[in-house]
Amino acid sequence: MSINVGGADLWDLFPNSTDYNEIAPIDLGNSAPCEKVWSLNKYFVAVVYSIVVILSLVGNLIVVLVICYDKVQRSSTDIYLLNLAIADLLLALSIPFWAVYSISEWIFGGFMCKAISVLQEVNFYSGILLLACISVDRYLAIVHATEAISQKGYLVKFVCLGVWVLAAFFSLPILLYRSVFKNAQDGHLMCYEHLDASVTDKWRITIRFLRHILGFFIPLIIMLFCYGCTLKTILQIKSKQRQRAMKVIFAVVLAFLICWLPNNITVFADTLMRSSIINETCNLRTEIDTAMSVTQMLGFSHSCINPILYAFIGQKFRHSFLKILQSWGIINKDILIKYGRSDSYTSSSRLTSATL
Repeated sequence: MSINVGGADLWDLFPNSTDYNEIAPIDLGNSAPCEKVWSLNKYFVAVVYSIVVILSLVGNLIVVLVICYDKVQRSSTDIYLLNLAIADLLLALSIPFWAVYSISEWIFGGFMCKAISVLQEVNFYSGILLLACISVDRYLAIVHATEAISQKGYLVKFVCLGVWVLAAFFSLPILLYRSVFKNAQDGHLMCYEHLDASVTDKWRITIRFLRHILGFFIPLIIMLFCYGCTLKTILQIKSKQRQRAMKVIFAVVLAFLICWLPNNITVFADTLMRSSIINETCNLRTEIDTAMSVTQMLGFSHSCINPILYAFIGQKFRHSFLKILQSWGIINKDILIKYGRSDSYTSSSRLTSATL
């Protein structure tokens, strides 16, 4: 059994899109509806979501375990990565609700509609803000040789708290306007923005642009600047230890961009279309609908990618995890020596992450 993706039907399949449902469908007057040219099997979506949930829960719980276990060598970057893992865990807990929704309708009530939607929003914004914080932290530590922030763990915790507060602020439109109501076409219960006449089109467009700029493009510019300068410095000092730590961080940032940048570009194009900056055509709306469905699935998959990167690229993380298993008696010391690293190599510089 398959469902057609296009127009209002897409909203039924992906009600939790970051920005897509915030503005009601554009009224095309008496024009004929666009032809639906692409379909996606809803059970396939549910299977993909299930795989992402399992990998995300297992992987991010391991990340939390490793970072919390090694309190002595925990750096400021580790604290940011810990919060990033918690954000991905929150998203993983919300995905099963969307999987059930993709198969039938929203059966969890109005409160859960708002709560689960906000979890997804907060995950996205906290993720990119935390990555921006990591980029600034590495920039200060490596380019300017500033260790003060890294040594003051309480200050880093306040920064993380600020990130969560800011992410919650960016998610307010979802909390205020998302609700459950019946689809006029088939009578199914829907969970997405239901905007009344008091919310003007100008205000809705303004909210969208602010979320694009403040919640994605400004943090992205900060990351590109900081990592550009950091990479230049690392190449000059030729420190293998710092290069290995930065390799993982670069991979984390790259994974985030691959998973979320296409979705944000698509949502931004949809915003331009809905604000009449670019002309809406039937073909353009169909293409944006199709891209929205694919990029949304790609964005959701991000929650399980970081632990995989740590395991395959982060040698310190892999050693720390195997060391925990060895201390619990799950593996023997030979496996730790074979698949981990030597003790001389595990000594961490104060300017690199203890787990990467």
